[in-house]
Amino acid sequence: MTRTEGKLPVAILVPGDFNDHAVGRIDEAFKLVRIERADPGLVTEEMRAAVRGIASYAGINAAMIDALPNLEIIASFGVGYDSVDANHAAKRGVMVTNTPDVLTEEVADTAIGLLINTVRELYAAEKWLRDGDWVKRGNYRLSRLTLRGRRVGIFGMGRIGRAVARRLEAFGLPIAYHNRRKVEGLAYDYHATLKGLAEAVDTLICIAPGGASTEKAINAEILSALGSSGVFVNIGRGSAVDETALAAALESGTIAAAGLDVFADEPNVPRALLDAANASLLPHVGSASVHTRRAMADLCVDNLVAWFTERRPLTPVPETINVRPRG
Repeated sequence: MTRTEGKLPVAILVPGDFNDHAVGRIDEAFKLVRIERADPGLVTEEMRAAVRGIASYAGINAAMIDALPNLEIIASFGVGYDSVDANHAAKRGVMVTNTPDVLTEEVADTAIGLLINTVRELYAAEKWLRDGDWVKRGNYRLSRLTLRGRRVGIFGMGRIGRAVARRLEAFGLPIAYHNRRKVEGLAYDYHATLKGLAEAVDTLICIAPGGASTEKAINAEILSALGSSGVFVNIGRGSAVDETALAAALESGTIAAAGLDVFADEPNVPRALLDAANASLLPHVGSASVHTRRAMADLCVDNLVAWFTERRPLTPVPETINVRPRG
């Protein structure tokens, strides 16, 4: 069988770098079109006429959507899709899908690992060993913090938030949360404001989505409310944190420590956070296992296949739930 046999007569645009497994599947099922980045200026007349779908990590803004008049679907790789203008897509009749559920457990595992790493200073203890200080200077110091007796607040009680909470229950820790609205059926204490949650706990885990509604929600006021024994962990979106305020809070002792897997301007991490001895930093690896990224890639492509064969999405985002196939 030749490479073109069995392909759907549909052009799928993949801007920039993308998951190799997903690219391979798209190339087998569709006509694959690559461009360097999601830039309307790179869209040719041939692309304008042919492209009906996009598969992307990258932000797809209104201008990019408008540059492709025959666009029907944007398959976004990841559960967060704040870099896609889903509202504009809905107005244009373009479906947007994401990849929920398949990464939930992996990210929740990472959140717990990052929390323990931060509280017990495991990152610094390992460096102590690797640098030879255990031999030259003796035992690593006792960690100032512990999980024992902590009260945990979760900002963003969605799928991942609930998975994190289930894991924390095994530690015997009380859990509270803040969402835009109370989640029916959850026994955890609900706080109507983020500040109220921060005042009630000493450990705050951010799993909130990005976007205007959460922009710098974790600010100096929230960190102050968390308190001097407070620990902040972010596994959600870097944009939800005022990183200048966080660095100042770490330096001044306003909070005790922070564990961060996400940043506002990735991969650029502020020097003040890099220099903070009481911060554990990861390069956005929450879902970064071969197993989980392959599952995400499959769901991303499965959405494209379902849309162009069965005329339905598998995992539409709320903004485009009412978008219907053309023709």
